[in-house]
Amino acid sequence: MKNSKLSLLSLSIATLFAGQAMAQTEITVASFPNFNQVAEKAIPMFEAKYPDIKVNLVTLAYSDHHNAMTTALATGANLPDVMGIEYAYTGRFVESGGLEDLNAPQYGAGKFTDRLVPYSVQQGTSSKGVLSGVPADIGPGATFYRADILEAAGVTEEDLLKDWDSFIEAGVKVKEKTGNYMLANAQDILDIYIRSDLKQGEGVYFDTEHNILVNSPRFKEAFRLAKQARDAGIDAEIGAWSNEWSEGLRRGTIASQMMGAWLGGHLQDWIAPDDGGKWRTTQLPNGSFASWGGSFYSIPKKADNKEAAWKFIEFMATSNEVQIMGFKEINAFPALVETHDDAFFNEELAYLGGQKARLGWRTASENIPAVPVDRYDEVARQVVADSLEKVLENGADIDATLADAEKQIKRRARRR
Repeated sequence: MKNSKLSLLSLSIATLFAGQAMAQTEITVASFPNFNQVAEKAIPMFEAKYPDIKVNLVTLAYSDHHNAMTTALATGANLPDVMGIEYAYTGRFVESGGLEDLNAPQYGAGKFTDRLVPYSVQQGTSSKGVLSGVPADIGPGATFYRADILEAAGVTEEDLLKDWDSFIEAGVKVKEKTGNYMLANAQDILDIYIRSDLKQGEGVYFDTEHNILVNSPRFKEAFRLAKQARDAGIDAEIGAWSNEWSEGLRRGTIASQMMGAWLGGHLQDWIAPDDGGKWRTTQLPNGSFASWGGSFYSIPKKADNKEAAWKFIEFMATSNEVQIMGFKEINAFPALVETHDDAFFNEELAYLGGQKARLGWRTASENIPAVPVDRYDEVARQVVADSLEKVLENGADIDATLADAEKQIKRRARRR
C-alpha cells in the first residue's frame, strides 16, 4: 500500500512536470548582427528566470532582416513575437501602425522608461506619442582618430574639434604632411551637421507635423562644409562599410572616423586589431552631440505571444547584468541610465592609448537632444545623400539641389 502511494505520488509529480513542459510558451525573437550576440548571451539567463518561456532567436543580415520585417508587417505573415529594429529604421516601423503601444496597460513600459536615456525613448516613439520601440542600446556619436598620424602632421585634438573650418584645415595639414586623408567621405560631415543643434520639435528631416526640413539653412551649411572638405582634398571618397573603407582605417590612410561609440569595438576586434595604442576617441567637432545608431525591441500587433514577448523585452531593457554584458560583448552602449555609474566606465582602454573613453561617451549620451522620427526618414536620407553626390561630383548648385530634393521627398512620400 505504501509503495502504491509512493508510485501514485511519483506519477502525480511526473504528470505535473509534464504538464508544465507542455505549457511552455515558445517565442520567436528576430534580430540582426551584431545586436543578436547580446540576445544569444542573455537568453539562457532569461529562460532561467522564466522557465515557462522558450526563446527561439532568428537572425538575418542587417538589410535582409529589416526588409523581411517590413514585409511581415505589411502581410501579417511570418511575424516574430519580438522584433529587433536598428535606429535607422525606427521611423518607418514606429509610424507603420503595425506595432503594439508598449505604454498600454497590459505592458506598462511607462513604469521604467524614465530609467532609460531620454533621447532613445523619443526615437522609439511615433509622432502621435505611441511608444512602439523600447531601446536596448544607444550609439552616442564620437570621433575616432589616429594619434600617431595627427602628431606627425603637427595637428592637435583641439584643432580637430574647435569648429568645422578648423577640422578641414587640420585635414589639409594631415594630407600635406603625411599623404593620408582626414576622413573617408565628406558625407560624414553632412551626417553630423544635420543632427546638431536641433530645435524643439525638429527631427533630422521632418518636424512633428511631417513638414520637410531639407531645404533649410541647416542643410545648406552642411552641404557647403562637405563641399569645402571635398574641394580641399581631405576625404578619400570612400563609402562606409566598403572593403576600401575598412582597409583605409586598417592602413591608416584614413586618419579619423566620426561614428557611434560602438566603432571602438569594431576597430579593436576586426578592422584594425593590430593597431592598439594608435587610436584615440573624443567628442564630435564643433561641440556637436549626435546619435549614431541604437537598437530597439518591438512587438507586432499580430504577434501570437505578446505577454511572453513583453517579459523578454522588459528583461533585456532593465536588467543591469544584460545591459553591461552588451557593452562588454559588442560595445553596445547601455540605454539603462543606472548602469552608467558601473565601475566598467572607469576602466582604461589599452587599445585607445589608456583613455577612459567610456566616460566621454557617457558625456555625449547626456547631451544628445531628443529628436522625433518620421516614417519617411530613410527615404529622405537617401534623397539627401544622392543630392550631396551631385554637388560633390558635378558641382551642382546647393540651393537648387536642395529645393529639388524637397520635391523628390514629397513625391516619394505620396507614393508610399
